[in-house]
Formats: sequence, C-alpha cells, structure tokens
Amino acid sequence: MTLSDKRILEVNNILNLDSIAAMKNMESECIDLLVTDPPYETITGGRNNGKNSKRPKGILTENKNLFTHQNIKISDWMPEVFRILKQESHAYIFTNLLNLTEMLNESQKVGFKLHNLLVWEKNNCVCSQYYMKNCEYVLFLRKGKAKWINDIGGSKTVHQFNNIIGNKTHPTEKPVELLKFYIANSSNEGDIVFDPFCGTGSTLVAAKELNRQYLGYEIDKEYFDIGIQRVKQ
Repeated sequence: MTLSDKRILEVNNILNLDSIAAMKNMESECIDLLVTDPPYETITGGRNNGKNSKRPKGILTENKNLFTHQNIKISDWMPEVFRILKQESHAYIFTNLLNLTEMLNESQKVGFKLHNLLVWEKNNCVCSQYYMKNCEYVLFLRKGKAKWINDIGGSKTVHQFNNIIGNKTHPTEKPVELLKFYIANSSNEGDIVFDPFCGTGSTLVAAKELNRQYLGYEIDKEYFDIGIQRVKQ
C-alpha cells in the first residue's frame, strides 16, 4: 500500500506504514481519541560494578534503542497528532521519566493542554540504586475546551493493572484492560480511536472490544503481522 492510496484513511485497520508520513495524508480533526505508547529513549544494562558492590545486579544504566525504528523526534509527530484530533478530544501518551519533560513541552508547543499526569502502577518493578521503578507515566491531554471523562468521580490518577510478564508480543506491550480503561473514559461507541505507533495492536484490540472504530500504523513488519492477527481474533 502506498501513501497515496485512499484506503489509508479507512478505519478498522492496522497499516504497515511510517506513521509520520501517513498522518500527513489524513484530514484535520478526523480522530476522536489518541492513545499511544510512542518510541522514546529508554535505559537498560546490567552492570553491577564488581562482585563486592552493594549495587543490585541488573541495575538499568545505559541509554539504548530497543527497536529498529526508534530514532524519531517527538517534535516530528506531535504536531500531526494534534492536527488530526477533533476539538474537545483527549490524548493519552505513555512516557517515562527520561522523556516526560520533553514530551510535555512538545505537546504544549503544538497546542495541547495538560489535563493530568496519570500513573500506571504495574505491580512489578525494575531494579534501581535510587528507587525501584514500578510505574509508568501517562500524559492525559486535551485539545480545545475541557471535556469531562465518562467516569466522573470514579477514576483516580493512579491505575493498578498488572503488567504482562512473559509471553509478550512486543517488548513494551501494554495490558488491554488498561487501554480499555482510558478508551472507555474518553470516547463513546462508534468513535475513532487512533494509535500511530501501535506495535502489535493492543490499543486497537481494546477499541474493538469496546465497539469503537480504530486505526493504527506500525512501521515494523514483524509487529505489524502480529497485530493483524490479534485484531482479527
């Protein structure tokens, strides 16, 4: 499929495309909700600084790219996701501490307003010499005027959903139930949920289970193939 193909704008699809180029072909304000876990800088490693060190084994120490197509700038895609979102709509963007400031700054540059900083408590943790990391952050943004979530008074800022341990289809795969929680709060049946970095399609699966329309792009053919099968199921 080429970027000039009109099917690029059809919903209920996952497409093997470069999302930054593909979004430029989308009409402005055609999406009801953005939920995405974009590629960003991570840390990994396993040095323990010698056998006599008090530092736990497996401490995360070095910046590393986990994916072939990870070297993209937040400023390259943030303007496009803002443009294609409808007025008075929400965006949920996963991030880590290393990228939180840049992600927020770039989102505000293009016009997003910060509703809240959400925390996903994963119920597992990563070793650290400071504090062990057992959560991820989610920027809860809005475009235009404030829009209430559907579960008014019932949803808190810290969300406990078990992380997927083993048998992941993607290194940073998110639980479908967590994604359904966000989608249910910020959209209605029939709305279009968009994920420009959809990996193996968890956001799309969650949207489909909630009777939403969905659209996702994934540039990596291996993850795209898995995502196609998951969405079909």
